[in-house]
Amino acid sequence: MSQQNDELLFDLLEKRAVYGLTSEEQQQLDQLGGGDDLSFDQAATAINLADLGPVDEMPANVRARVVADANQFFAERQPASVIEAPEPDRPALGLFGWLGWGVAVAAVVALVFNLWLTRAVPPPQIAGPLATPTPAVTPGPEELRERLLASATDLARAVIGAGNVKDIRPTGDIVWSDAKQAGFVRVSGLPKNDPSREQYQLWIFDENQDAKTPVDGGVFDVAADGTVTIPINPKLKVKDPKMFAITIEKPGGVVVSRQEKVASLAKRET
Repeated sequence: MSQQNDELLFDLLEKRAVYGLTSEEQQQLDQLGGGDDLSFDQAATAINLADLGPVDEMPANVRARVVADANQFFAERQPASVIEAPEPDRPALGLFGWLGWGVAVAAVVALVFNLWLTRAVPPPQIAGPLATPTPAVTPGPEELRERLLASATDLARAVIGAGNVKDIRPTGDIVWSDAKQAGFVRVSGLPKNDPSREQYQLWIFDENQDAKTPVDGGVFDVAADGTVTIPINPKLKVKDPKMFAITIEKPGGVVVSRQEKVASLAKRET
């Protein structure tokens, strides 16, 4: 076999072991007489196996089957020492039969290098539809209120009652924690409001604040069913609240309420 054919055979064997061959390349390899040579494939397998981490022990029954099949496989083949000389124009099978020792060593080095490259370069990504991310679930006011009830050890509670607005008789309760500076209003029976004309505003009366200027707890709206649970949003730090009030104010609320329309009052009970 000419040097040119040797080099072509080497390239095809190496490519088959690392990447695989097209049908045309496999046909060319068969024509060169290397179709049955598994030397490069076995070397690639050994290199890959050497790079594996710890693996689980093979089950006994599977191991016995593999050993039996291996014994039968090698029993059907003659030892390398008694392989007959190749026929004219047909090289002996095996890496070291195809090539001289020096070329064989170079072939193995090239094979290892190519295997390393295939591992170092990540495989191409197959284009396809992007997975739809699962949207994060934001807990609602009711769930947050339950979390506060379960975690706070200093809860102040107040029962919602009527204010000075005729025909408004709300019910519900207010919970507050000084330590967490958090609380919730849960109320039913307030009329639906038009946010473009008026909004409800919460006020907190605590021991450090003048009764004429309670702490603003934020504005809110009420839907048609008249039921709402809202977080308290105080503009100042609250300490030991004694009473809460819900007034009807202009859109956006006011800094100081004249308390002309008090929809609800809630006095602290605990």
